[in-house]
Amino acid sequence: MIQLVRTNSEDSDFVSLVKDLDAFLRITDGDEHEFYNQYNHIDVIKHTVVAYYNGTPVGCGAFKMFEKDCVEIKRMFTHENFREKGVASKILKELEVWAKELNYKSCILETGIRQTEAVAFYKKNNYTLIPNFGQYINVSNSLCFKKTLS
Repeated sequence: MIQLVRTNSEDSDFVSLVKDLDAFLRITDGDEHEFYNQYNHIDVIKHTVVAYYNGTPVGCGAFKMFEKDCVEIKRMFTHENFREKGVASKILKELEVWAKELNYKSCILETGIRQTEAVAFYKKNNYTLIPNFGQYINVSNSLCFKKTLS
């Protein structure tokens, strides 16, 4: 049974999961890792969700304000042994519910074109491809998505 806990970026389980995420991305991003990593500091993130399976942290996600009524989804990660089991979808849904409770109207995010599982995941969860935003404009290996919260 998966338990979701709303917390913040100081949570030790969240910090540990982000370290695992960064190790994974260091491999998949290759030479571009440092470019992307500069935009992923967690000290600016106040809203995080950690997923637990039998008390063990197995996944996480977060959001931060992007614009007045839009949040940016950040730091989505599920341990390899728990992928394809709905954990990430539960985390993402909880982040969307939380953002809506705080009166945000939409979510945006960026993922890399090499993150084929992530691209498929966001499409499956009704995120639509949009033009790259902010620091990702003109970055050919970035894909940006948006979802309006209903």
